[in-house]
Amino acid sequence: MRELTLRQIEVIRAVMIAGTIQGAADLLNVSAPGISRLLKHAEGGLGVRLFERKAGIFVPAAEAQTIFEMLNLVYRQMESLNAAVSSLQKGHDFALSIASAPSIANFVAVRVIRTIRQRFPDLRVELNILKIEETLDYLLLEHGEVVIMSSPVDNPAVRNKPLARGRLLAIVPEGHPLAALEKVSVHDLARYPFIGVDPGDPYGSTLAQPFRDAGIDLRHTVRGRFSQTILGLVQQGLGVALVDEFSVGTANIPGIVRRPLQEPAMITPYAIHKRGRQLSSFAEFTIKCFQNELAAATARQIWDPAGPPG
Repeated sequence: MRELTLRQIEVIRAVMIAGTIQGAADLLNVSAPGISRLLKHAEGGLGVRLFERKAGIFVPAAEAQTIFEMLNLVYRQMESLNAAVSSLQKGHDFALSIASAPSIANFVAVRVIRTIRQRFPDLRVELNILKIEETLDYLLLEHGEVVIMSSPVDNPAVRNKPLARGRLLAIVPEGHPLAALEKVSVHDLARYPFIGVDPGDPYGSTLAQPFRDAGIDLRHTVRGRFSQTILGLVQQGLGVALVDEFSVGTANIPGIVRRPLQEPAMITPYAIHKRGRQLSSFAEFTIKCFQNELAAATARQIWDPAGPPG
């Protein structure tokens, strides 16, 4: 005796609901002869008559009542399964916890979260803002699945996935003499009060690297920890600075003029997660979104209209 296949179960139930071969074919959007063949094959394999034909209508045979009761049970379970799958596809009853460096959170991360919510409308998303020294605890204690940082974390307990390559940009106050230039050199920046980040910090070290390469002993007049702080200080006319292009997005920022740096200077954001931890599909989707959004940010960078584009 053969076992019923899922397709045969589907056909049997369609005939039971529709009452005719043609009606079952219409329900399943297939040909009537195909339904007839599958039904005969199922009955032949089982050695049991499933339907009786009365006045042109197929009705369940008395001896097959138990089978039809089980078929209805199977379908109710399938409906529950499909409902659970649909709920999962929308992110229902799941919370995605991720974290980001402040420089990436302000513009890039918010766009990523918009994309995540469009794809998974019921998913709860928690975005944390971390300093790089907080990353290990966040991941190893499993407070979240993924951290997006502008530099890697050197620890065998985590994996660092490079996401994109971005540029360092010069930012100066509106009306500043350097705003009239197409491109700005580190030698130009060094002539003015400079706002930066401690070079002992990984982000600060990246910002200081072009000056080290040029042999310039850079002195900071003001230091901040995060790019958002630097932006605010430049807005107030307190000096000039370098930041990564991801921290300024593509929007014009009042009081600030951006210019390409003449010297080649790049920054690489990373997706960092705990080694050996199986990421959820939502976290994997999030990493792809960050990768796409960071790449798009470098492609669509808009230069300020206050001067010629770089």
